[in-house]
Amino acid sequence: MPEEGALVRRMGGTTGVVTDLEKEAPNVVTEARFRQLLAKGYQAEIVCREDAYTKASVWYGEWIIRVVDQERSVEKLLVNIPRRLKADSDKVITLKVFKTINGLSTFMHRTGFTHVHVPFHKGGRSIQALPNEVSQADNGSAS
Repeated sequence: MPEEGALVRRMGGTTGVVTDLEKEAPNVVTEARFRQLLAKGYQAEIVCREDAYTKASVWYGEWIIRVVDQERSVEKLLVNIPRRLKADSDKVITLKVFKTINGLSTFMHRTGFTHVHVPFHKGGRSIQALPNEVSQADNGSAS
């Protein structure tokens, strides 16, 4: 079993080669690794990919999340990984895309954020940081 946080995927038909995607594609991160990086002081950046609109009291659009360091020199995209990825599988690793503000805010709340600032227009970005007490508790340094 791979070490926690490593993205491992079987590549190519019968070769049975295992690739560590943290080395192959360092610009992606799983939800588990996303949480670890946030606890270490990284920030979440919400990026709006399609203008938001409302329909029947629900806000729709398209948002992705990146994890960035405070200097913004490191950035990684949050991705979905199929539960069981086999060499002959058609399943692929994809960006985690949120289609409603409700889905986005629910994810952020479950991650530990106490508030969320959501951009409504394509290209808009918003930086989010975990509250100090959450990141300290995750680091084991809460008093």
